[in-house]
Amino acid sequence: MKTIFKIMMLFCCALTFAQTTVKGKVIDNTGQPLPGANIIVVGTTTGTISDFDGNFTLSVDQEPPFSITVSSVGFESVTQEVTTNPQTLDFTMVEGTSLDEVVISASRTPERVFESPVTIERFGLKQIKNTASAEFYDGLENLKGVDINTNSLTFKSINTRGFATFANTRFVQLVDGMDNAAPTLNFPLGNLLGMIETDVQSVELLPGASSALYGANAFNGILFMQSKNPFDHDGISGYYKQGITSQEVSGDNNYTDFGIRAAYKFSEKFAAKINFSYLKGTDWGANNTAGKDDRGFVDVNSTRENDPDYDGVNTYGELASINMQTVGNALVELGRIPQEALALIPDINVSRTGYAEADLTNYNAESIKADWGLYFRPWENDFEIQYVGKIGSGTTIYQGSNRYNIKNFFLQQHKLELKNDNFFLRGYITADNAGDSYDMVFTGLNINRQWKDDETWFGEYTGAFVQGTLAGLNADQAHANARVVADTGRLEPGTPGFQNAFNTVTTDSNVLTGSKLRSESKIYHGDANYNFSHLTDFADIQVGGSYRRYSLNSFGAVYTDASGSIDYSETGIYTQVQKNFLEEDRLKVTASLRYDKSELFDSFFSPRISFGYNIGENKNHNVRASFQTGFRNPDTQALYIGLNLGRIVLLGGAPDNPERELRAYPITSPLGQSIIGGSNIQFSGTNAYNNSFTASSAATFSRSLNPADLEIASPSTVEPEQVSSFEVGYRGKLKNVIIDFSAYVNQYQDFISTVDVVAPFYGDVELTQNVPGTNIPLALAALDNEEFQAYRTYTNTDADVNAYGAAIGITTKVLNGFDLGMNYTYAKLDFDREANPDFQTNFNTPEHKVKASFGKTNLFKDFGFNVAWRWSDTYVWEATFASGVVPAFHVIDAQINYRVKSLKSTFKAGVSNLLQDEYFTAVGTGLVGSQYYVSWTINNL
Repeated sequence: MKTIFKIMMLFCCALTFAQTTVKGKVIDNTGQPLPGANIIVVGTTTGTISDFDGNFTLSVDQEPPFSITVSSVGFESVTQEVTTNPQTLDFTMVEGTSLDEVVISASRTPERVFESPVTIERFGLKQIKNTASAEFYDGLENLKGVDINTNSLTFKSINTRGFATFANTRFVQLVDGMDNAAPTLNFPLGNLLGMIETDVQSVELLPGASSALYGANAFNGILFMQSKNPFDHDGISGYYKQGITSQEVSGDNNYTDFGIRAAYKFSEKFAAKINFSYLKGTDWGANNTAGKDDRGFVDVNSTRENDPDYDGVNTYGELASINMQTVGNALVELGRIPQEALALIPDINVSRTGYAEADLTNYNAESIKADWGLYFRPWENDFEIQYVGKIGSGTTIYQGSNRYNIKNFFLQQHKLELKNDNFFLRGYITADNAGDSYDMVFTGLNINRQWKDDETWFGEYTGAFVQGTLAGLNADQAHANARVVADTGRLEPGTPGFQNAFNTVTTDSNVLTGSKLRSESKIYHGDANYNFSHLTDFADIQVGGSYRRYSLNSFGAVYTDASGSIDYSETGIYTQVQKNFLEEDRLKVTASLRYDKSELFDSFFSPRISFGYNIGENKNHNVRASFQTGFRNPDTQALYIGLNLGRIVLLGGAPDNPERELRAYPITSPLGQSIIGGSNIQFSGTNAYNNSFTASSAATFSRSLNPADLEIASPSTVEPEQVSSFEVGYRGKLKNVIIDFSAYVNQYQDFISTVDVVAPFYGDVELTQNVPGTNIPLALAALDNEEFQAYRTYTNTDADVNAYGAAIGITTKVLNGFDLGMNYTYAKLDFDREANPDFQTNFNTPEHKVKASFGKTNLFKDFGFNVAWRWSDTYVWEATFASGVVPAFHVIDAQINYRVKSLKSTFKAGVSNLLQDEYFTAVGTGLVGSQYYVSWTINNL
């Protein structure tokens, strides 16, 4: 018994001896405490972080001597040796540069920005805390080469290197490794359903093609947002923001945003966290009353008063449009007007009277986000099992093919991941629900139809026009009188009748009578990676792969899935080898290769090779060059959309999609009815691809009546798009000046775009089929009788599409510690628009952009400020909803902050768009006004 007791005592003593305690404080080189610094035992994953006052306590099951390293974003790492137990060690961190920060995304392995093989931008904790923007996500716009297009107050779309749309399927956004694109839309809704500010650990952005490592959709760039792990960051933190948004259209409105993070480390084996945030405000109102021409370009000379076929940018209902002579012929057949009256009816189109956007939405902007995570380390080392769940619901304005009120949109994600320092294996599911969302364009259209059907309204209009002409009115007066007559009794906004019609339409998903969006789509995704660097000294070798399955289910509201969900999958595998050469490992070579296969298309290989070389005695200069290919599979909409927009049908180009697009259309002409054998035709989308004219040539023919003006379109179904990208760059430290430069050339093959076509309901586009008994081609007769359907088809162009650009950023310290940064971005599209008038490239990017920032984290004790300025050149915006010119603009954001250590709090006051010069980044959206706010952030290390 005594022996056993002695053994137990020796064992306990050994445990006690092995438990080493290290205490200390971390400060910066100005003497200020540095919270949130990572303190790690070298060679292990054991560590802790400094608290709000910079203090830390670290308990280690290890006897001295051993070393600990302290690191913090924006500072150079410091290592000290522990020689006694207990021991107190204080660390003074010297501020580093942005090039010294460690990133992972460039090559899926930790490395300094300075040595990254490709262009990369990082937005760390310091930048997040000091951003002058109201939201950290908006602050990304100040990075070089980055564009943020403002759709609405809560929906911003990030892009790099051109080809920007709000439905940006060329750019990927990953949150903790999960693609947070909504399955129905196939792109992320900005940060509407993303990450809360107090849980952000780091943000990294890779401009340009990244397909070699990240797959088909990482075509223009990829954004990585990494959250804080509760093992490393526990405790409760939160923020509260209150302010106003100010815009000429919407006025001054309250803005509230708050969030809380709670994390707890139960033991060395188990930790958990939960986050919640809520935002509410008023969106930027849109009231552009200029008209659009037949190609969707804004026509400032077109108004409701002077254009009978007016289609306002932000007035909705005018999609109902018809030729007056067509109506006149119908009235003659019905005996409503005499045959002679046809001579008084002009050969022009007229449209119904629309409603202003403000009549169809209350501009409510709202975001509710919650996420939680359970983290398990069964062996108390770097092996970790994670379960993460995320849910989000939001209300915002989205501009795509039309303007949509995304109302109570719901997105959820669930992830299970196994990982350690050398591998990860993860799987997740993303599911969405469109909630109460609706199309505002079709809302206006079908409210009109609830009150009075199109046939009756156009009949009354045409009849009143004839009567007014006979009464001696001129054409303009007769049109004005006809509209008054046809609109008599129209439902007025604010009345019970209007509200009842609005409620009926927005809860009906039939596009002919309603505007509700329905969707319950899902994405299933799995990926894995293994790094062999710990097993071999030859090189850093990685292998990995991914699998994704789409399940589209919009009930026929967006996709051609009325009869059931559309399912298809994509698979990919990759490898990367990275090795250093020459003396002092000055040359780094990185080579990677990825193989991808979609069940809809042939397989693709995506290689990438890059060279980086450190120059100078202290290796303070790095030059790099890379070549990579990328590809992107057509997105879900390019494949399977079948959306009737009134004047045109959006049609996806998957091989099996056109035949799924089947609709009934009326045939009103006697000739057409005799050819078809009835007054209706079941018309398939296959005609868009097999028997169609280009829309531009059909418009020319309608004016000239010369068949030689017609051009056969009959586009091919869509295929994957490819890019070859050449890039060079330089990063350097010149005393206290940091320079980061890059330039690229992108050459595209099989560029995915849309082409507008017109498919006649009868007759062939080769003009070999004639009207019986004549030599008049049937297809020409169909065009003359306006018996055709217009389609916007997804296809590939064989035209040369190239883009090139450059970006340079310079940062330095001036005037005894003030941070000064400037960057310039150049982007240029090389494409012959005149030779390809029916193709939209949607480059939508200014040629020149300049940005600058100036600030200091400690202007005086615990007080800091930051000012950011950016200027954008004039550019052309092309999109399905509307196209036009975006004028040049410049914006100033500013903030001041004060830190109260006793409360572990930071108070901030700021303004976005300080000069109050309202601007827009896309045609059709509301002008961006100013946003004033004050915030309180507590315990956010």
